[in-house]
Amino acid sequence: MSTPTGWEGILDEGEVILWQGRPGQGFHVGAGSLIGGVFGLFFAGFAVFWMVMASNAPGNFWMFGLIHFSVGLALSIGSVVGPTWKRRHSWYTLTDRRAFIATDMPFKGRNLKCYPIGPNTVIDYKQGNPATIHFAEEWKRGSKGGSYKVKIGFERLENGDEVMRQVRKAQEVDETMIREHT
Repeated sequence: MSTPTGWEGILDEGEVILWQGRPGQGFHVGAGSLIGGVFGLFFAGFAVFWMVMASNAPGNFWMFGLIHFSVGLALSIGSVVGPTWKRRHSWYTLTDRRAFIATDMPFKGRNLKCYPIGPNTVIDYKQGNPATIHFAEEWKRGSKGGSYKVKIGFERLENGDEVMRQVRKAQEVDETMIREHT
């Protein structure tokens, strides 16, 4: 079987694509996004208050508040619009061995990450419309030196049940390959 166009040098010998798709493209705001958005608005609002109070002083000292206002506005808009923007620039692929998440973000460029799918891979399936399938975790560095765990997977899937069947198929195929080699 030949390797599909564009996958040369990426897929292993004999690796087969089971499913390809994209996350839901519609605008969606989750609870975490709302919290970030509200924090950004408070930050920007305080900057406006500070600028109004500082405008009573002589000179243009109040203009230093514009930086904080801009940061607050960016936090607010980025928290609400950012997740949808990232989904609109993401693609998913599932093979009989791995899950791929590709992104093509303006200013950041293209990125392709892969995660092994095997019989011991813990799968967290959140059924619904849209559905989410998590199959990996990554540690991210926090802003204050700490770190936190982030779940990785295929999010906001319209055909979650079908994709989940394919994930299970990938786990079975891998298990069969292990049995044959032992």
